[in-house]
Amino acid sequence: MKVTVRDLDVKNKTVLLRVDFNLPMDDYQNIIDDKRVILELPTIKYLIENDAKIIICSHLGRPEGKRVEKYSLRPVCKHLSNLLNKEIQFIDDFTKKGVKQIVSNMKPGDVVMLENLRFYKGEEENDENFAKKLASLADIFVQDAFACTHRKHASTYAIAKLLPNAIGFLIQNELEAFDKILVNPEKPFVAVLGGAKVKDKLPIIENILDKVDTIIIAGGMSYTFIKALDGEVGNSIVDESKIDYCKKVLNLAKQKGVKIELPCDNIATKEFSPNAKIKKFNSGFLDKEYQGMDIGKKSIKKFCKILQSAKTILWNGPVGVYEFKKFRKGTIALAKCIAKSNAYSIIGGGDSVASVKDLHIEHKISHISTGGGASLELLQGKGLPGIEIINDK
Repeated sequence: MKVTVRDLDVKNKTVLLRVDFNLPMDDYQNIIDDKRVILELPTIKYLIENDAKIIICSHLGRPEGKRVEKYSLRPVCKHLSNLLNKEIQFIDDFTKKGVKQIVSNMKPGDVVMLENLRFYKGEEENDENFAKKLASLADIFVQDAFACTHRKHASTYAIAKLLPNAIGFLIQNELEAFDKILVNPEKPFVAVLGGAKVKDKLPIIENILDKVDTIIIAGGMSYTFIKALDGEVGNSIVDESKIDYCKKVLNLAKQKGVKIELPCDNIATKEFSPNAKIKKFNSGFLDKEYQGMDIGKKSIKKFCKILQSAKTILWNGPVGVYEFKKFRKGTIALAKCIAKSNAYSIIGGGDSVASVKDLHIEHKISHISTGGGASLELLQGKGLPGIEIINDK
């Protein structure tokens, strides 16, 4: 159990709060989705209410150590100020003279925000001197950027060695949610794994085999499994280097009494295009020139029936080519099915989350993870450096 922000005395202390405000923005620097800001408000408000002086820091985009105006956090600062109904001073360059004076003049409950940390090369290099400059501004470090905790950067890792530290509420909620499925899940536990890259999901399958009852495998990754069972997958995406690995996983699942469910029908096309003509095939019987783009009606019915009886559901990855509207039907159908279930449900992965948002059913999902890469690491049984470095209770 990690030290949380509630465990520290923050009164009159300067707290450096690392958040993930890497928000999607349009070409005019308008925020497209502010979910990560909304989820950070409980930690920020707690610090304000407990008379801390708060320095918020984050990254945005990939400016690669250079100042790039479109990646400025200034619009995010303005948006947060509006949400809190509170003035927030924006610090354009925290390394400049006079910044320490600004910080020392802060009163309990005051908030400032630093410019994009990735404008500095030292951030992604996990540079100790850069971390020391950041640490010199504060008394306490609070890590709450879950989506960045799988990386060893100066503001997510090196700095934790320099200051008393804790995790914030967002990370605490993420860890508690993953504990519910990885430590003691309520049965039956059904995992739905999709997406294109089978290599990302094989370690997850191995890690959850002792916990799960059924694993539904769909999306691009399913064609490697179907080929491992000697099925015809046509021109569908296949990772030839992982076919033997898939055979091993299928055998291991059988030994452990875990059901692996694959699609029974597919929607396929001759070309990877949003307007391509479709043809329906039974899984394992695709013509050579066709590639699978989505699951079919029979698969949707089969998978939803399994999900309806689940008490715990993990979903990571779409079951079709979600970037094309024509091939979203399978993913949308599963999203609706999971939302209607009475199970404890946790969703991670960009397009899985996107489907839930597009349908406006986020409130019907128990937990939507804020960290794609970080959640993958947890599901694979790996540690997260940015959390492991935080002090234990």
